Amino acid sequence: MVSVITIDGPASSGKGTVAKIVANKLGFYYLESGAIYRALGFWVNKNVNGKDVNVDEIVALIDSMDLSFNDGEVLLNSEVVTMKLRDEYIGMLASKYGSIAEVRAKLLQFQRNFAKTPGLVTDGRDMGSIVFPDAKLKIFLTASASTRAERRYKQLQQFDKTATIEGILQDIISRDEQDSSRSTAPLSYDSTFELLDNSDMTVDETVNRILELYITR
Repeated sequence: MVSVITIDGPASSGKGTVAKIVANKLGFYYLESGAIYRALGFWVNKNVNGKDVNVDEIVALIDSMDLSFNDGEVLLNSEVVTMKLRDEYIGMLASKYGSIAEVRAKLLQFQRNFAKTPGLVTDGRDMGSIVFPDAKLKIFLTASASTRAERRYKQLQQFDKTATIEGILQDIISRDEQDSSRSTAPLSYDSTFELLDNSDMTVDETVNRILELYITR
C-alpha cells in the first residue's frame, strides 16, 4: 500500500508550503488539490465569464481540462496559470464549485491517481476525510484567522499592492464559513486526524512535527 500523508486545513494555514517541504524531505510525490479546484474555477470563468453556469456545463468543462504540475508550476492546457490561480476571486470560485457533489465526484479519481510509490503528500480540505480516508497520517493544520490573514497579505504583496489586510481577513472568515458549512465534503476533521495549530510555529517547526508524527506511525 502506498504511504499517503494528507494535510487538510483552512485557507492560508500554510498547508501547501508545509506539504511541499515534507514531500521533498521524504522523496514523495506532491499533490496540491486546491490547484485542481482553482484551475477549474479559472477554466469555467474563462469559458463562461459573465454568464450563468449550470452543473452539467461545469462537469463538461472538466473533460476539456489538461492539468499538470511541473517544477512548481501549474499548467492548464499547456498554459502556465500558477499566478493566475492565486487570484482571490478564483479562490472563491474554487470553493463555490467545489461544494457541488457532481464536480467533486468527477475529480475524485483524478486525485487518487497521484498516489504512487514511494508515497504521496497532499494538501487540501477533504484529502483525509474523503479522497484518502485510509492515509497513513492525516493532519488538520490550522491557525487563527488573524494569523492567516497576515500570511496571505504578505503573499499578495508580491503581486497585488491593492490588497488590504482588512479585506483579506473578511475573505478568510467568509471562506471558512463557506467551506465548513457546505453540504458536500465540508472542511472538517475527526479523531483519526492529528490536529496541529501552527499560529505560533515556524514553517520548519511545523514540518519537523509532521515528520515526527509520520515516523512514529
